[in-house]
Amino acid sequence: MIVDIHAHYFPKEYTDLLVRIGGRSLPESARALTARPIRQDDSSGIPTRLQQMEEAEVQMQVLSPAASPPYAEKEADAVEAARLINDTYAELARKYPGRFNAVVSLPLPHIDASLREMERGLDQLGMLGVSMTCSCFDRSTAETEFEPLYQEMNRRGAVLNYHPIQNGICSPMINDYGFTVSVGASLEDAAIVLHLIARRVPERFPNIKYVVPHLGGIIPMLLQRLDNQAPRQHPNLPERPSVTARRFYYDIVGHGSQAALLCAWKAFGADHLVAGSDYPVLLAFETYRQNFFYLRESSLPAADVDK
Repeated sequence: MIVDIHAHYFPKEYTDLLVRIGGRSLPESARALTARPIRQDDSSGIPTRLQQMEEAEVQMQVLSPAASPPYAEKEADAVEAARLINDTYAELARKYPGRFNAVVSLPLPHIDASLREMERGLDQLGMLGVSMTCSCFDRSTAETEFEPLYQEMNRRGAVLNYHPIQNGICSPMINDYGFTVSVGASLEDAAIVLHLIARRVPERFPNIKYVVPHLGGIIPMLLQRLDNQAPRQHPNLPERPSVTARRFYYDIVGHGSQAALLCAWKAFGADHLVAGSDYPVLLAFETYRQNFFYLRESSLPAADVDK
């Protein structure tokens, strides 16, 4: 059975709170497109979700709020939102043991409050790791102000799931042309990998299990180029960028693209690809079952598919 590490659940109470507190970090050009989450969920949809999980042979979904994290300028607002979404996920996990769990959502950019919520989520709520978006209020989450979070996750040996926040890497070259979500999300995925490498975060915090979505965006195609350019552009790195990139894990969300899957498999190896779906977003394009079974239709070795 499959553990889907990249799934979402958007309770109405939470999404309404985000709208009220203005808790999303988006450039003006992208805000009109993504001012609210794609959908809202409630408990009435859980039986259908569970049926789709059975059809896809998914044992458990690991939930996060996708590009709608509990971020807000006012600490009290961010904490309220973080506690609400984490408590909601914890209640689902209690009600459906073994079928749902979550990664802890943090009330960023407030570091001390985030450390407290991380402790609560991991130690009291029993969550499986931590969720961070690739940036927060247009600051990469690889920057030094987030270092206390990495220190604590490193101490715990925690899983860290990244997710795009749908800001098109703050670029009008992406957002002004309507590619904030379709292309910008993959560029955000790639950007956080590059930022982590450039800031030498994995070297300093090696006990964290870094998980990047969407097959790592364009990273699989850049490894050799990064290695070739590193001596001139980043001469102080402790190892080739490709070596560091292969220390991360990447989920298989690829909109059914065999080419993207094969590229990531060749770049990272099957041991560093993990099951993920982007549920329920993927349902606009494919069935839940298809998201996983496209691996079986690929030319990957059967032993690697089973991993």
